[in-house]
Amino acid sequence: MTKKSKEANLLLDEIIKGIEEVKGADIKKMDLRQIDNTPCDFFVICSGNSNTQVAAIVNSVQKTVSKALHEKPFHTEGLEVAEWVLIDYVNVVVHVFQRQTREFYNIEELWGDAISTPIASNY
Repeated sequence: MTKKSKEANLLLDEIIKGIEEVKGADIKKMDLRQIDNTPCDFFVICSGNSNTQVAAIVNSVQKTVSKALHEKPFHTEGLEVAEWVLIDYVNVVVHVFQRQTREFYNIEELWGDAISTPIASNY
């Protein structure tokens, strides 16, 4: 395993911990590395039930990653409305949706060629 792969796996683990910490639902990891012209290597997608929970998930991910890996996102977008928040860690992009917004945009289908892995929640 390369150094870049190890770092990506550590980041993915911490992102998922942050999501689970505040009960983010329907977590999926999508590996985009085998697809040409992708914006990053991985997507992590999850759902929250309200804009309050979406904001809490975003906060939890950022705190968890910062504490464990001393990394801050390159960019965060959508927090004002909190229906779809994107957290950009360059090689990993996290999408935190409200359920109805996730269903509407259906990015899992849009990136259907990616290797998609559902994450079993511990709660």
